[in-house]
Amino acid sequence: MLYSTDRILVTHAGSLPRPADLRAMVVAKSAGEPYDAAALDHRLAEAVAETVRRQLDSGIDIVNDGELSKYNFTDYVRGRIAGYEARPNSGRRRLSMTARDEQKFAEYFAAIPRAQALGPPTMPVCVEPLRYIGHAELRKDIDNFTAALAGVVPAGAFLPANTPGTIEHWIANEHYRSDEEFLFAIAEVMREEYCAIVDAGFLLQIDDPDLPDGWACLPGITVPEYRKYATMRVDALNHALSGIPKEKVRLHVCWGSFHGPHSDDIPLRDIIDLIFRVNAGSYSIEASNPCHEHEWRVFEEVKLPEGATLIPGVVGHCTDFIEHPDLVAERLVRYANLVGRENVLAGTDCGLGTRVGHPSICWAKFEAMAEGARRATKILWGRDT
Repeated sequence: MLYSTDRILVTHAGSLPRPADLRAMVVAKSAGEPYDAAALDHRLAEAVAETVRRQLDSGIDIVNDGELSKYNFTDYVRGRIAGYEARPNSGRRRLSMTARDEQKFAEYFAAIPRAQALGPPTMPVCVEPLRYIGHAELRKDIDNFTAALAGVVPAGAFLPANTPGTIEHWIANEHYRSDEEFLFAIAEVMREEYCAIVDAGFLLQIDDPDLPDGWACLPGITVPEYRKYATMRVDALNHALSGIPKEKVRLHVCWGSFHGPHSDDIPLRDIIDLIFRVNAGSYSIEASNPCHEHEWRVFEEVKLPEGATLIPGVVGHCTDFIEHPDLVAERLVRYANLVGRENVLAGTDCGLGTRVGHPSICWAKFEAMAEGARRATKILWGRDT
């Protein structure tokens, strides 16, 4: 468990910019196109090492591998589980994060380029018992990250993995008898990945946009109905985490990183108890964009679970503006005054790698966040770092 014992520690949510040559190979692999496997493996190992160094140079204390091997944070799971068949996409993902917004802003979404709106060309459909087949790919991620950390001493290191509820968004079920049975089957499969990451000595970050954005996927649902829906998905996640010490787990939640209105995101206040129901020791929560920055006030009334830490997003992906360090410090001090300075770490709303306009923007945001953390430390501890 990592606390801001004598200064505000700095981390981020996950994805980082991928070098152009590596991106071309990763995209080709994901699309089933020809690529040089040996060249990809070699370049990926180099790029992970470069990314770790760049994070440390930018002031990040708790680093990851940048998710460089993953085409995106959801569809990477396609190559790690078996039991589904790919069918032609009928027009969209099974569940869409924009469904609720589309009711109010149909013309806005109609203007989005068709290829972007339709999503991937195929839809996975579960047709037999799910099983984990990602051992080799996961081993490469672990080995590359381990090698990249040789000779450097970050405060901590984490690897992200997806949650059962989020995986459910893009895979349809024709095998299991109920949503609950399907969810727990996904949980049992992904448990292999979770345990392997922790066994390798890394913090496990569970990426769970589903917990807030499932609300956006189901525009006809009420808040009480949604809480019941979300509770089942939290229970499935906790099943997957069973036996893993909570201090080895941090949960990242957001309302979907897509650029759009987000006009009807479910309020944090309506789901904060469900977030804290997850067996994690640290909670990374989107908190700096125009839809959610005001929700720091939730912590005027809600307490962190005993021993837990909070990682509010203090820089974000929704704009290419670089947050001023004084604003970052102001955001951090707000939270520190409510939950205790040692319990707050600086983080990002979502992964910045694919959501800002250029890699230079991502690294500049990190530098601003690190400087803001230094300024917050001076305010909270009365000294420079």
